[in-house]
Amino acid sequence: MKKRTKASVKKSPTKYIFVVGGVMSGVGKGITSSSIAMLLQARGHRVTALKIDPYINVDAGTMNPTEHGEVFVLKDGLETDQDMGNYERFLNIDLPAINYMTTGSVYKSVIEKERNLGYKGKNVEVVPDIPLEVIRRIKKAGKDFDVVLVEVGGTVGEYQNVLFLEAVRMMETEEPENVAVVMVGYLPVPGSIGEMKTKPTQTAVRMLNSAGVFADMIICRSPIGIDDKRKEKISKFCNVKVENVISAPDVNSIYDIPLNYEEEKLSTQLIELLNLPRKKTIDLKEWRLFVKRSKNENDKVKIAVVGKYFNSGDFVLSDVYISVLEAIKFSAYKLNLKPEISYLSSQEFENKKNLKKLKNFDGVLVPGGFGKTGIDGKLNVIEYVRKNKIPYFGICYGMQLAVLEFARNVAKIKKSSTEEIDPQAEHLVVGVMEDQREKIASKDMGGTMRLGSYPTVISAGSIATKAYRTNEISERHRHRYEVNPYYINQLETAGLNFTGKSPDGRLMEIVELPTDIHPFFVGVQFHPELQARPLSPHPLFTAFIKASYESN
Repeated sequence: MKKRTKASVKKSPTKYIFVVGGVMSGVGKGITSSSIAMLLQARGHRVTALKIDPYINVDAGTMNPTEHGEVFVLKDGLETDQDMGNYERFLNIDLPAINYMTTGSVYKSVIEKERNLGYKGKNVEVVPDIPLEVIRRIKKAGKDFDVVLVEVGGTVGEYQNVLFLEAVRMMETEEPENVAVVMVGYLPVPGSIGEMKTKPTQTAVRMLNSAGVFADMIICRSPIGIDDKRKEKISKFCNVKVENVISAPDVNSIYDIPLNYEEEKLSTQLIELLNLPRKKTIDLKEWRLFVKRSKNENDKVKIAVVGKYFNSGDFVLSDVYISVLEAIKFSAYKLNLKPEISYLSSQEFENKKNLKKLKNFDGVLVPGGFGKTGIDGKLNVIEYVRKNKIPYFGICYGMQLAVLEFARNVAKIKKSSTEEIDPQAEHLVVGVMEDQREKIASKDMGGTMRLGSYPTVISAGSIATKAYRTNEISERHRHRYEVNPYYINQLETAGLNFTGKSPDGRLMEIVELPTDIHPFFVGVQFHPELQARPLSPHPLFTAFIKASYESN
């Protein structure tokens, strides 16, 4: 038998799965993409995931969180849509910047290439050059993977995502055997009628067809499971096999969704659609254990998250802090605890009479944010939990305000403030980073913060060292301001410990109170929630939840 050399082994082509949404926004494309990716990964395939956002914004960093939700920061510093966080959490991997694009970033790349004579004098046009740039990015991201999941943002029928659908059409035409399209539709059950309706999804499929793109699989989102009769109806009128019509009813937890999809044999159908190698049987053992723990009815731990972006009219926008909330859950589940998370607006604590409600919680977390709104309320909360020995975890702005509260009320640094709140204050214990000062003055605000992963060196014997079990870590950042090094000695003399610093010792990364003074009082300049995963909870969150539970 002739021995096959490495060079003679032909690499299997990369497969592409595009996920599009119909009927309405918020139908669950991101979780669908994450779930499909995770299921194929669990079958032994190398999988990555991309998000296309139909915004003119170059990235998500300048968007108002109450309008767009959380800004998720990748390891290499790109500010992205929160769906990128879902991909990382479900796949338990770090994703690079090439895996995220917006209309603005694509146009920017094409224009820059044209300005640099990259098109060699050719007339550059919206079609085909914009879709071709989209395809170039998708293929670059998928170079070393078996399967690439691509979520196309927006809803079928909108003008904003037409060019991205054109890219899908071009890829389908170029290599039909390597491309599959999954449409996520919605089947309402109007209360006045009491019957599940398929027509909105049928209409969405026809709109998708009008763009030259044809669905291979339809995910049927609905309040309840879809029955066989409606599966057959959708199959007939939408031209898909009945086994490729997948029921996706509402669930209590997004982490149930991959398991529900697997019961519908979704991954098996996609493997057949794309002629993927049939690797080992699916391995969902760890995921099932995680889901089981998430449903336990054991002891509870009550956590208050005090933020400034929760309220929007009559609605509560928890998506603004989605990574923080999920990180709390992951750590609680690991400890076999049931988390009860309350979303509290910092503005209500500007009235100190409301602080007493914090006694009802085992721990308090103040997440990141920007600007002056609600700051007095946050400072009142921090002072209260410090004095009443309620476990406290401050993230980014939550750390900076913990330092300010300590400076004012313990170190007695009168007329102290942060440069973000009061640039004219006599003592700026938190100031703008020097490399940021010119950017702020020139209003160079997009993608210019301290972004992405940076190393931190932790002091021996600290809460952080015990949590991480190492004295060198790397965490993701997103900020313009830092603790002013001029006041470090004065603050430490008063009892505040700076236990984590940048390798050069200039940037204060972690602040703590000694455990003989307070059970858990920790602030971090970085965003640990961005690295918390269902199957690998973040150690600092776990330490916070543990301290909160033990203090009640």
